[in-house]
Amino acid sequence: MSFHAMNRRTFLQTATTVTAAGFLTSRFAIAAGDHKIEKIGVQLYTIRDEMQADFDGSLAKVAAIGYKEVEFAGYFGRTPQQVRAALEKYGLTSPACHLDYDRLAPDKWPAQIESAKVIGQDYIVNPWVPEQLRKTDDDWKRVAETFNRAGAESKKAGVQFAYHNHWFEFLPVNGKLPYDTLLALCDKDLVKMEMDLCWITVGGGDPLKYFDRYPGRFPLVHVKDVKKIPQVTTGGGQNFGDTVDLAAVGSGIIDWKRIFAQSDQAGIRHYIVEHDKPAHPFASITTSYGYLSKLRW
Repeated sequence: MSFHAMNRRTFLQTATTVTAAGFLTSRFAIAAGDHKIEKIGVQLYTIRDEMQADFDGSLAKVAAIGYKEVEFAGYFGRTPQQVRAALEKYGLTSPACHLDYDRLAPDKWPAQIESAKVIGQDYIVNPWVPEQLRKTDDDWKRVAETFNRAGAESKKAGVQFAYHNHWFEFLPVNGKLPYDTLLALCDKDLVKMEMDLCWITVGGGDPLKYFDRYPGRFPLVHVKDVKKIPQVTTGGGQNFGDTVDLAAVGSGIIDWKRIFAQSDQAGIRHYIVEHDKPAHPFASITTSYGYLSKLRW
């Protein structure tokens, strides 16, 4: 999920109102040794302008393309009950939502958990840590503490907390990779990872190395592509993400078969398409769906 940081924060703040065997049988169709994604999801941030203009109509179009799952990044003034009703109307489910870091605060977090339960979401994902809060290794340790606290509270209510990465977690801070710090310090049962497979690639990381080292920690992934790997020379400045040449899934350079061949080891349950700044949002998610619906590995 790339974006101008303030755009994302402002968007979220204004738009938001409020077992391995089982996994294999429920999330994959297996025939003749081939695997495919059974339910393809989409992060609705990709079509945020369209959602703002026509909430129900946009969900109808998403369902018509073939998507079964949607991940929210704001509810556009709707109550959780209204969101749940709209999903049911169009035969969609929402396994997860994104919300801003400040909503993990003790006075705000309980309401977010309750909202997720009403909508039927199993995961609440934080997609961005403000730059001023992640300048040092000690900062990242404090972030891990916040995540563990939030994860413990949501777990009691039956909702899993998770964190979504960008590129900057794979750039050293005081000699350590922030992503490694989070995985080491966050309780594996309280804090899961929604790995953005594009951004880890941009940051120079290899998803398979993390799947091998931390099996089962990645129940959700963001699936988006990139045309070329840019040179990353900063620690995650606000404007860097806007310079990356993103692409519809299957239109870039990422080797999806190589990654998805390790889905079982990673623990992936939800494959969520995203493009942060598509020129034509519905065309983009249609292309991505077409590619993923035919992909076998």
